[in-house]
Amino acid sequence: GAGERLLAVTFNDLAPGRRDEAELERARIIAANPRLHHVVVAAGEEALPYAELDGALTDEPGPSLISAERHRRRFAAGSADHFTGAGAREVLDAHPARMADLLLDRRRRNLLRPVTELVKAEGASPASLFVPLTVYRAARRLARTPYRTGLEQAAARLPDANRAAGSPVYDGPVNAALSALTWSRPGPAARWLTGEALAQVAARLTAAAIRPTSVQRPGEARARAVLARYAADHRVFEQAAEIRSQRLHAPFLDNQVVRACRELPEALRVQPDARAEILRTVLAGAGIHDLPQGWGATSRETSAAATRAGLRVAVGDLITLFDAPLLADAGLIEARVVRKALRAAAEGERVPLDGLADLVSTELWLRRLLSRRGTCWTGTAAPRQRAVAGGVIPRPTLHP
Repeated sequence: GAGERLLAVTFNDLAPGRRDEAELERARIIAANPRLHHVVVAAGEEALPYAELDGALTDEPGPSLISAERHRRRFAAGSADHFTGAGAREVLDAHPARMADLLLDRRRRNLLRPVTELVKAEGASPASLFVPLTVYRAARRLARTPYRTGLEQAAARLPDANRAAGSPVYDGPVNAALSALTWSRPGPAARWLTGEALAQVAARLTAAAIRPTSVQRPGEARARAVLARYAADHRVFEQAAEIRSQRLHAPFLDNQVVRACRELPEALRVQPDARAEILRTVLAGAGIHDLPQGWGATSRETSAAATRAGLRVAVGDLITLFDAPLLADAGLIEARVVRKALRAAAEGERVPLDGLADLVSTELWLRRLLSRRGTCWTGTAAPRQRAVAGGVIPRPTLHP
């Protein structure tokens, strides 16, 4: 109605180290607008990832299942139509493999700024002196590698992906960029899969390599794959975190927005802070100029800290979850190995957290599926039977 203010919700953790003070301050500056009613949802341990493992059965598993309950608290404070910025990173930011696309276009000078930022992120260590040459060589190697050869190389690496030497943790900006400069690589959960499961995926990848394809540019292909995977998980997230009578909107995942963002030149997208600059330019065209310093920047460190904290709190329940996991019944993992990884992550060791999220969410989804099947009431004398008598073998999905 007339005079009604728009509700603006900011979600933030309470604990030091997980609380993003800069983001909260930027939200307060923007919310000073008299047309906005600002609500801060402060979350404690009960809203950490992994804190709530019970939930609805979604269409498919996805890593967002471990944090759906966390975000339900934010959505519960919203109104009937809730808008989020989900997908902005995947749609606007350039995948590191796009540096290979620039080399294909003979635009080497456009690599200067992103490589310089990687050197700054690496710090003043002696290794940082070799970053520009290392990144350039990786990008050039990818630009010269055909699609079929890239998939065949990835398939050859898969059988060794569950060995410690063959599955490094890509937790730094330089390592993450180097790992992304390939047509395909083993996912973060591959280090805990059995040899048989990896061999089956390698065979499927080899078969996919010989199929006809129109793929020409590695950066564009990798960016499309990342966006497709994120959009699929966002659908899972919508179902798991659903608030009755509320419509959740993600404008960045709208088809027209995605198409418009794909028209942006690659030389612009690979530059540091490109996403924030693009959004500032768009808003300036709409008459919005007074944005706080640092607006548009996001921190992965805050999210990682919350995930580690949630693992520490819920490690007991997670160990119990993998006492007799369905994934082990299907021959995909060894329960003992995953339990060891969970303990290591809870103790702060360098473990790929997104890989653990994949395993935990898939195991949760399988258990919810089994509990859901065969539950229709057919009379008081109906025998209690498991929906699936034997092991559950989920359809493998390859995420390049």
